[in-house]
Amino acid sequence: MATPLTASAVLAALKAEGVTVAEVGSWRTHNRAGHGSWGPVHGVVVHHTVTSGTASSVAICRDGYAGLPGPLCHGVIDKAGTVHLVGWGRTNHAGSGDGDVLQAVIAEKALPTPNENDTDGNVHFYGFECVNLGDGKDPWPDVQLEAMVRAAAALCRAHGWSAASVIGHKEWTNTKTDPRGFTMADFRKRVTARLGKAPTPSTPPTGTTKPSVSLKQVVAAARQDPAAEQGHTTHKAAVLLVERALKAEGLLGAAYVDGSFGSKTLAAYARWQRSPAGGGYTGAAADGIPGKASLRLLGARHGFTVTD
Repeated sequence: MATPLTASAVLAALKAEGVTVAEVGSWRTHNRAGHGSWGPVHGVVVHHTVTSGTASSVAICRDGYAGLPGPLCHGVIDKAGTVHLVGWGRTNHAGSGDGDVLQAVIAEKALPTPNENDTDGNVHFYGFECVNLGDGKDPWPDVQLEAMVRAAAALCRAHGWSAASVIGHKEWTNTKTDPRGFTMADFRKRVTARLGKAPTPSTPPTGTTKPSVSLKQVVAAARQDPAAEQGHTTHKAAVLLVERALKAEGLLGAAYVDGSFGSKTLAAYARWQRSPAGGGYTGAAADGIPGKASLRLLGARHGFTVTD
């Protein structure tokens, strides 16, 4: 029997395993407390989101949707390999599954085929939602798979579990198909290999320097470009970095990554500001004009620093 890790302990475990972590809002206290227990925990469930775009995927996993309140997992793993922590405690991720599967996970034995949904998995499992359309065609970048492996290994290492404690949602219940696009047998092999190594926090290669974005420049562009003639650019290099990040978040179409902070970019940045990952701003604070806090959050996820 294992007591769930504290929020601070899991954050430390993920970072020690070399995972890039983004803390989303009040994730440490965001949970389904009062709707059932959490713990003892026995394993990790891997899911796919059936969504695209980081910001929108994080938002739905944090907030839920009609009929299923959030959080819908503990962490969202995007295609760039960042783990976005959205909740801690009981979450709506595993649902009902087969008690025989749970016993096999506890014993770390071969999994039976699930044929009953008689056990509440939200009590007993950590859950990671991984951004993918789930159609069997949407690719799984290796940087994302590696982050998934490291996140699962971090929890296994903290509890002294083997990779046999890591399962797919489809292995828990016969009502789900996730994750699609790779096999859980291969995934567990990668977790086993990872557990055979000492934790290795990732560090930037020696001599590399992150690009920087001037807050003053992008604010000027956001105020000037929308009203200028088509294609007008102000501080193009800085704007391009921001636009590429917005595109990676699924907020801006590729056709508008042009170095001009036009109306499409302004609207995309406003959506970023409103998203939980971008700060969850509302009203005038989410007008599309970058602020230092929201721009730093974007830069932390997409490899640039922010200067005044």
